[in-house]
This record gives sequence, C-alpha cells and structure tokens, in this order.
Amino acid sequence: MTTDAASSLGPIVLCTDGSAHALAALAAGLELVGRDRDLVVVTVLSAPEADGLTGSGHAGPSMTGREYDIAIEATTTEGHSVVAQATRQLAIESARVSILWGEPGAAICQLAGEIGAAAIVVGTKGRGGIKRALLGSVSDHIVRHAPCSVIVTKSPD
Repeated sequence: MTTDAASSLGPIVLCTDGSAHALAALAAGLELVGRDRDLVVVTVLSAPEADGLTGSGHAGPSMTGREYDIAIEATTTEGHSVVAQATRQLAIESARVSILWGEPGAAICQLAGEIGAAAIVVGTKGRGGIKRALLGSVSDHIVRHAPCSVIVTKSPD
C-alpha cells in the first residue's frame, strides 16, 4: 500500500492500559498495519465511585467533593502518563492521543465510530473460557461491537 493510499483511510486506534503486555501487543500490531498511518493511542480510565459523595445510611459521604476532584485529577494524570509512555516506547511521537472514560470496550468502539477509524489494534491476555466468562474481555467486546476492522494481537511472550 502506498503512503497516499494509507493516508486516505481512517486512523488506526491503538489501545493500551499501560502494561508491558499491552505495549508488546501494540508493537506487534504496528508491524502489521505499518507506521505510515494516522495513529491514535487511546487509554480508558475509570472514574472514582461517585457514590462516595452521597453516602448512605448513618455513615454519610466517604469523600468530599474536593477529594473526588483530586481523585479525578490523579486518574487523568495517570492516563496521560500511560499514552505518553506508549507513544514514546513505540516511537510514534506524531500519534494523536485520546483519554477516554468509562467501560473500555464501549468507549473504544464509540471513539472508533466518531473518528471513522479504519481499524482498532488491541491486545489480548488470552484468558481461558471460565475467566473470560466471569471477567469479560475488552478485546471480545471490541470484536463484537466495533464499527471497523479489529486486529487482536498477543505479545511475543
């Protein structure tokens, strides 16, 4: 595929949770799709439980609004660190980054649809049937619900 043809396609979404396994899986995925594409490195964050702001029963709230805001800021900072580490270690400094909130599979699929992604690259830990049934799988969700092609990679180890 020529660079002109590659650039006319939508971006490639590279998903990471910051783990060494995810980075190795993304490196493997980049070998397949190439680096001459519009790349978007994404991580998905979970907000602290807002239930702690209201509390229940006699106990009342377990955190103040300011404590909640501090927790959100810390989580956001960690997300920026995750995508910065991925772009640095994968040597793709020109990539766009996206920090999402919520359930990872759904958030990634929504982003892919919004930006007209050509493909999503996501790693898998290769959980067995019972663990997958109990814990679910981000990669399984993405494969079933993505609006584009999905490349599920395993790290070389």
